Amino acid sequence: MNPIRVMVVDDSVVVRKIVTDVLSADPDIDVVGTAVNGKVAVAKLEQLKPDLVTMDIEMPEMNGIEAVRAIRGSRNRVPIIMFSTLTERGASATLDALSAGANDYVTKPANVGSVSQSMESVREQLIPKIKALLGRQPTAAPARAAAPVPPPPPARPRTEPGKKPAVLVIGSSTGGPEALAKVLPQLPATLPVPVLLVQHMPPVFTRQFAQRLDRLCALRVVEASDGTPLTPGTVHLAPGDHHLVVRGGGRNGRTGLTTGLNQGPPENFCRPAVDPLFRSAAAAFDGAVLAVVLTGMGADGRNGAGEVRAAGGTVLVQDQNTSVVWGMPGAVSQAGYADEVLPLDRIPEAITRHLAGVAARPASTAGALR
Repeated sequence: MNPIRVMVVDDSVVVRKIVTDVLSADPDIDVVGTAVNGKVAVAKLEQLKPDLVTMDIEMPEMNGIEAVRAIRGSRNRVPIIMFSTLTERGASATLDALSAGANDYVTKPANVGSVSQSMESVREQLIPKIKALLGRQPTAAPARAAAPVPPPPPARPRTEPGKKPAVLVIGSSTGGPEALAKVLPQLPATLPVPVLLVQHMPPVFTRQFAQRLDRLCALRVVEASDGTPLTPGTVHLAPGDHHLVVRGGGRNGRTGLTTGLNQGPPENFCRPAVDPLFRSAAAAFDGAVLAVVLTGMGADGRNGAGEVRAAGGTVLVQDQNTSVVWGMPGAVSQAGYADEVLPLDRIPEAITRHLAGVAARPASTAGALR
């Protein structure tokens, strides 16, 4: 298999060297060129024909957001990963870049004491995302003929009908911000259940992302805080670096359901992670859960989806053709936990279909549905 051809775009000589050295050390990656700003990058794109571009945001002449718009305006679909800072301004610019058509982002090392630490930070964040976006395995494997992709197994048979949902839980990662920006605005303000959402994102980013979704949606979207009663029509987005769970409920105590935040160990290398949310919702709502897994790398959500199914809930996943990375939804599907595998544009309809006939319930009784 040929190495992945990458172009590195950054106005900083130091950052260009760090990123180039890190990527060039990987046998699966070949840095085919660099650019000092977006204008040079756009000009070099046709000549270099990279498989992927890493793009700084703040650059002279043409910044990263303008460059993404120019590249997408030319109908070029090359994957683009943004380099961002963990600041309010950096988060806002990154979300603008994702809206313009960038595929993912990594955060620049902040307050790192040495070049070697900076390189390790870039290596850990950037290389897995490059390989995921290009459909490569995380580690090199011996070359062999590609085997046909088997169709996903059917959902594991139910022993009884699925329970009518009393809550909607959603998990997403790479490609998730734009997927959510297409799904959530299609849901009505009268949605009869509360919504809890995990999107893999760092602090600062989640607050701004919640505000953006709130402007797009009829539903109310907030960054989750600890101990908030769950009410229909409100979306609680897990804050960066905190797991979001449902507190209360279950068979022996279905009153006083609230959000819960904790900084327990990362799961699937993530905090927030999807599995703790799905697991806690299945327990608190006694299986009366509609779980949705959208595009993302890794397998976060697979085990939680299995617990939702085992408790009597329903699981929907995004299909491979419309996912930026079919890691998370693919893992759920391949485990046999998906009731439906759907293109992104059909997921809002499926959600409203599964919630048809559900009566909105106040927080004190929402967990009593079985």
